[in-house]
Amino acid sequence: MRYAVLVIALVMSVAASAQSGGKADVFSAVQLSAKIAELSTQSANSGSGGTTLADYGSHKVQISVRASSGGGEIHAHFDDVMIVQQGSATLITGGSVIAAKTGPDGETKGSGIQGGKSQTIGPGDIVTVNAGIPHQILVAPGVIYSAVVVKIRE
Repeated sequence: MRYAVLVIALVMSVAASAQSGGKADVFSAVQLSAKIAELSTQSANSGSGGTTLADYGSHKVQISVRASSGGGEIHAHFDDVMIVQQGSATLITGGSVIAAKTGPDGETKGSGIQGGKSQTIGPGDIVTVNAGIPHQILVAPGVIYSAVVVKIRE
């Protein structure tokens, strides 16, 4: 986890430095852990939670916490880079979104993924899902999954 936090801090500091006149934003491991703990408590009741730590226009830095599986989705304008912080999950990519509905923002959501490829992800893994790729995160009962997510605008 410490490695993942260092990687994300480096990525964020380089991008933020380019956009903020030499000032880098740093989200410490302590800050991330505290925010994840807070969101974990909230997501235990609702199934999921998240927050945006920073929005730089070209990209956002977010935390996502899940206590239950999400639906299938396709982002029209954002690549996702996820750095798993805790828990394991099954990531399904490819295939097609079941009962897909596309909103005015170009985001497509549905109940799941049909015909995709499954792989297990866990702490320290760095996952990239490009815009236009169907994806879904499945979380086993009793597991709390969290990731730092960098959403990069295409």
